[in-house]
Amino acid sequence: MDRAAELETIGRTAREVLEDRHLAREVMLRCARQVIQAAGRAVRAVHRHDFAQAVAELDAAETLLAEACDAAETHPELRHGALGDAAKEYAEARLTLAIVRDEPLPGPADLGVEVASYLNGLAEAASELRRHLLDCLRTGRLERAEQLLGVMDEVLGLCMTVDYPDAVTGGLRRTTDALRAVVERSRGDLTTALTMSRLREVITAALPPEPGVPSG
Repeated sequence: MDRAAELETIGRTAREVLEDRHLAREVMLRCARQVIQAAGRAVRAVHRHDFAQAVAELDAAETLLAEACDAAETHPELRHGALGDAAKEYAEARLTLAIVRDEPLPGPADLGVEVASYLNGLAEAASELRRHLLDCLRTGRLERAEQLLGVMDEVLGLCMTVDYPDAVTGGLRRTTDALRAVVERSRGDLTTALTMSRLREVITAALPPEPGVPSG
């Protein structure tokens, strides 16, 4: 038996497999990093109400995410870690845009992401709504602020019902705990704003009319 030739064949095959895996990983990491960057820019654009820019960034992120998934197609072990994070950030940005624009929420299949990445992205999108809620409070749009808090509460309720190990949900429990804290702070801010608004109404109603201004 020619052991040297046998080992040479094994080594050549192993190097070919690992080289292919390495190249796929490099493509996946590059694309995943760019997805996360584009998704971050999209969320910032949503906060500025620059929806055209947000859509452009998300369309670019969608293409990059598809390229990352293609690179990992023959190497399932690469689909965790950076690719999962990229999918979560992409889902978060898409869902934030949909909620702020009062559009139907795309599902995991619509976005081409796994359920765990989707749910974590949904929870983080709900946390992003706090900024819009505070903007509404500053500009006196209390009804809209109540609507946003309602959405945040509904998302929190959904995430709390997903009771599976973190290995299955991608750490959803931690994301849910963070969202719960954001919801409670936002509820307190909204309650204070509503109380102050009603107090101003009571005070205004109790004040005597100004001279020359008819009452009633």
